[in-house]
Amino acid sequence: MTLTPGTPGTPGTPGAIMSAEIAEQPAALERLLTRGAPAIAAVAAEIRARRPRFVLLTARGTSDNAALYAKYLLEIRLGLPCGLTSMSTTTAYGAEPDLTDVLVITVSQSGGSPDLVASARAARAAGAVTLAVTNNAESPLAAACEYHIDILAGPEKALPATKTYTSSLLALYLFVAALGGEDGTEAAAGLPALADEVLARQNEVRELAGRYRFAERMVLTSRGYGYPTAKEAALKLMETSYIPALSYSGADLLHGPLAMVDNVSPVIAIVTDGKGGAALQPVLDRLLDRGADLVVIGPRRQVDAASGGFVLPVDGLPEELQPVLEILPLQLLAHEVTVARGQDPDAPRSLAKVTETH
Repeated sequence: MTLTPGTPGTPGTPGAIMSAEIAEQPAALERLLTRGAPAIAAVAAEIRARRPRFVLLTARGTSDNAALYAKYLLEIRLGLPCGLTSMSTTTAYGAEPDLTDVLVITVSQSGGSPDLVASARAARAAGAVTLAVTNNAESPLAAACEYHIDILAGPEKALPATKTYTSSLLALYLFVAALGGEDGTEAAAGLPALADEVLARQNEVRELAGRYRFAERMVLTSRGYGYPTAKEAALKLMETSYIPALSYSGADLLHGPLAMVDNVSPVIAIVTDGKGGAALQPVLDRLLDRGADLVVIGPRRQVDAASGGFVLPVDGLPEELQPVLEILPLQLLAHEVTVARGQDPDAPRSLAKVTETH
């Protein structure tokens, strides 16, 4: 992705760091496929030999959305039941669950948050097989766990996580494929080029951002593998532009929150091309019937039926890998909306890069 003088991404302009790190994602994905995949396969082989009976996923923030993606992968591809950890049960309440033969996967960009480290240590002491997925092989979390996967995204300086999110998704995909005895690199081989193609269309996203500059609220929705994308996009919009962005699975949207949708508050639907997108179709129909300002990120037929959007080049790409591409225009959108509102997405107020929760 080429950055031209005077546009976001030029050093010294608001959002320059975030923009540059968004642009690094094709290279980061390529690096993970070529350099990281063998190590991931080796870790998966060792864990597979231990035959975990259940999986618990532990994370916060952006990493929590990556963990939710892993939950879909593990349950759909491997049939392994999964849960999302409530860390306070051990860190605040001192609970001591029996985690014998349970695989506990902790996802963290920095690997430095005290509650994640404490939770991983407690899980290991309770008999769990513990795996850390981080961007820092020297982190306390990596040291606390029995196994570690390095997502190899490189240093991330902007407060909003971008490249560490997509690298986490790909690392988790490769791990789950290998845990099932498969090589996921072939199916994912085209991702770096497709990511580059998506990011080269920044001007399309900039035009789209114009309609959201004065938005007071936004709703994001999806189903299946796209649901973590909706949650991550909402988080990016809130932490950079400060727009209240609500994310719902399409099914949950119909159970009450649909009542708040009108023709003023924008709705962004992430339509994964596959079973998740098919399950979302009745929701899209209801939104259009209500006259919603609906924008779609997904296949052309869905974009054309809505009030616009961004067509993703996903033909032939497995449904479970599409979230790696789906989030890219939404990262760009968060950046562009924030800059248009006169704010700096590199430095959201009241936030730190490493959030030290306990």
